[in-house]
Amino acid sequence: MQPNDLEHIARQIRLRDLQAVVEAGAGHIGGEMSAIDMLTALYFRVLKVNPDFPRDASRDRFILSKGHVALALYVTLAKRGFLPWEEISTFLKPNSRLNGHPNSNKVPGVETCTGPLGHGLPVAVGIAKAAQLTGAGYHTYVMTGDGEMQEGSNWEAIASAAQFGLSNLTLIIDHNRFQQGASLSETNNLAPFRPKLEAFGWEVTEIDGHSMAEIVPALEHRGPRPHCVIAHTNKGQGISFMQDTVDWHHKVPNAEQYKIALAELAEEV
Repeated sequence: MQPNDLEHIARQIRLRDLQAVVEAGAGHIGGEMSAIDMLTALYFRVLKVNPDFPRDASRDRFILSKGHVALALYVTLAKRGFLPWEEISTFLKPNSRLNGHPNSNKVPGVETCTGPLGHGLPVAVGIAKAAQLTGAGYHTYVMTGDGEMQEGSNWEAIASAAQFGLSNLTLIIDHNRFQQGASLSETNNLAPFRPKLEAFGWEVTEIDGHSMAEIVPALEHRGPRPHCVIAHTNKGQGISFMQDTVDWHHKVPNAEQYKIALAELAEEV
C-alpha cells in the first residue's frame, strides 16, 4: 500500500476515533491522534499479520506500551479486519471487550495487556529474545509514549536489547512532547532521545511521525542492532484546537468542538 492510500486510511481512523470518544464520553484523544499515522503504516503496510489467524506463530508482533490510547488501536484493528467495524460503538460500554486499556485475552490482535507504563518494552524484549533463541523469523515492534520513557524499566530493557543484539526489535517513541498534566519539558525531560539510545548501542532514526513517506521506510528498516524510531508528532494531530496542548490528554470535545473537529477531519477524508 502506497503513502497516499495510507494517509487516507489514517484520516478515516482519526474520524472514527473522534466519534467513538464522544459516544463513550471518555478517551485519551490527544495521544491517539499523535499515534494513528504510525499505527496505520504498521497494520496496512509493515506488519506481517493475518486477521483470520491472529495467533499465527509466524506473525509479526506489535505491542502498544502506551496502552491508554487503546481506542486508536481498536479502530485500526477493526479497519484491518480483526474486529467488526460496528463493535467500536461498544467502547467502554458495560460487558464490552473494548476496555480503556487493551486486553490480549479478549481482543484479537492484541499481543499483551498494557496500561502500567514502562511494561511494554520489557515484554517486547522478551518476545524478541524468544525469537532469537528459537530462530523464528518474526519482527517485534513496540510503541511507547515519550513521557513513559521516564520509567527506569524501559532503560533496563534498552540495555538488555543491545546486549542481546536484538536486530529483530523496533522501538517507536511517539514523541509528541506532552504527558498527563504537563509538557515533557516541565517534568523529567529526557529529550533528546537519540544520543541516549545511541549510547546504549541502538541504531536510531528520527522522522516526522505524520509523514508516511518517512514513517514507512523507518519501520521497514532492518539492521544489525535494535532500532529506535523517534517519531516527532503532534498531540491532537489533525484537529486544530487540540494540537500541542496539554489539555487534550484525556478530555471529550463539547458539542461545538465536536462540530469543528468533525468538519476538519471530514475535509481531510
